Amino acid sequence: MTLKIKKMKRIARKRETRICLSGQLRSEEVGQVKAEVGRAGARVALDLGEVDLVDIDADRFHNVCESAGVSILNCSPYIREWMLQERSQAKDPPEGL
Repeated sequence: MTLKIKKMKRIARKRETRICLSGQLRSEEVGQVKAEVGRAGARVALDLGEVDLVDIDADRFHNVCESAGVSILNCSPYIREWMLQERSQAKDPPEGL
């Protein structure tokens, strides 16, 4: 299964664009998702509720998004765990230094 992107604008108390992803998010699609996030404006959320597979580049992209203020919603526990592991590895100095 390939990646499917659905963009939803929600108006509640604050305007937010929710980008719903489904399928498999791999490095080949990260650029497309990044472009959608850039077009969405200031308040953006990535909804990963229907994402069933990611690769390491997609996982790193999710961390970059979060650090830039993009909300990651409905993230499966295994993807969240990978995100946490990547963050901790990025903070650890390389061995041998």
